[in-house]
Amino acid sequence: MKAPTSLPIFSSYKYDSKFYDEIFTDNNEVREVYETLFNLFSEYSVDDFANLNDKAKDAFFNQGITFQVYGDKETKEKIFPFDLFPRIIGHEEWQKIEKGALQRSKALNLFLWDLYHDQKIIKDKIVPIDLINSSVNFLKQMKGFNPPGGIYNHVSGTDLIKHSDGNHYVLEDNIRCPSGVSYVVGNRAALKRTLFGVFNHYQSYNVSDYGQNLLEIIESVKPKGVDIPKCVVLTPGVYNSAYYEHSFLAKQMGVELVEGRDLFIENDFVYMKTIRGLVRVDVIYRRVDDLFIDPLEFNKDSLLGVPGLFKSYMKGKVCLVNAPGTGVADDKAIYTYMPQIIKYYLDEEPILNNVHTYHCSRPDELKYVLENVDKLVVKPVDESGGYGISIGNKLTKEEIEKVKETIKASPRKYIAQPIMSLSTHATYIEDENSFEPRHVDLRTFTLLGKDKDFVLKGGLTRVALKRGNLIVNSSQGGGSKDTWVLKK
Repeated sequence: MKAPTSLPIFSSYKYDSKFYDEIFTDNNEVREVYETLFNLFSEYSVDDFANLNDKAKDAFFNQGITFQVYGDKETKEKIFPFDLFPRIIGHEEWQKIEKGALQRSKALNLFLWDLYHDQKIIKDKIVPIDLINSSVNFLKQMKGFNPPGGIYNHVSGTDLIKHSDGNHYVLEDNIRCPSGVSYVVGNRAALKRTLFGVFNHYQSYNVSDYGQNLLEIIESVKPKGVDIPKCVVLTPGVYNSAYYEHSFLAKQMGVELVEGRDLFIENDFVYMKTIRGLVRVDVIYRRVDDLFIDPLEFNKDSLLGVPGLFKSYMKGKVCLVNAPGTGVADDKAIYTYMPQIIKYYLDEEPILNNVHTYHCSRPDELKYVLENVDKLVVKPVDESGGYGISIGNKLTKEEIEKVKETIKASPRKYIAQPIMSLSTHATYIEDENSFEPRHVDLRTFTLLGKDKDFVLKGGLTRVALKRGNLIVNSSQGGGSKDTWVLKK
């Protein structure tokens, strides 16, 4: 079906053949899976859609779906940018994504167990020991400890892109405190409220069951001797950029949202202060970083954690989700070894592709990176949120030289990847009052429990709202879309 470009709502859409456009083919035809959606949206005028967009923003505001950009001069919370034109993933395409995300999560869990026990993968010279010992996220205190259920990364976020060749590639694995799932559920609620008639034309999977599945997962790793565990969500507090998500997940699971000051340790057990007295806590879904969870064990100046919490955890009196020390496995330097890690522990080939990655701690790769900064994306191995990333073809000569000096000062801290051609998707741009192609990625959410695994069928599609931008993180001005995974 030829795209009727004369329709006002898509009149300014400029297809760019350099990228994989998820709506249009190379012949400027609407892809089959989008035909019904395209026709429905084409019934709206530009002005009609602008009004619908305002309604969606009101829905987000009323739900309190906000975030704070670190480093922004403004201190007020901002509504999370949401685009009403959804992304559709077909059933077969999703099957591969889901299996691949689960494969990576399981391999990473086995990798973490090995690192904190026999370190066979190091003895077999698959992963170098200096890469582990030099990681700021490797916690020696966790060596020899058996986490409940044998699970370290109960919650994982896998970031994927669709390249110009039409294949999916993993950009990175997030297994410390991956965020964004609250926006997945919020996006769906806002879209159904605003465009209910459109949504009903497709049979897509539900996403509102995430909270129930998360609760079942964290209950499955309860301490020994506990029948019905008391679970809580531990937040750094209202000034954290992801506080909305913390409160949202607590409500979804029907558990208390607590700060460190709400908990204390007695006889190695964790207790929560309530208006009805003290209540023992068995499982803590923590959204506080490792070094801040216990001032007696880690950062002595931390006011976010609970004195004695780590000791309670080591004695098996409470379970922490995710386990401390998981960050060593989502170090972007470890990412370069993921194909080998999957093969080593699962004896399987990776279902999802890695992006070719250069690690600057290797002399020959460092040399290549320094000679080709203008053609590469340079990333710090221990940052998140899109911070510290340099995209070579966007830099001036002076900026390129500065990046080189930064890398040479600390090669272990940086990796580099080719500049990938992220797919584009039709996105409503408020300032232009029209649809334009924008780069997107996808964060999937995988849960591992003692007796159950779960992958949310419809991850977070993040959108780089600035024209030509490849960084999709909300902290860098990005937005998001509802993601429909079709049942058949």
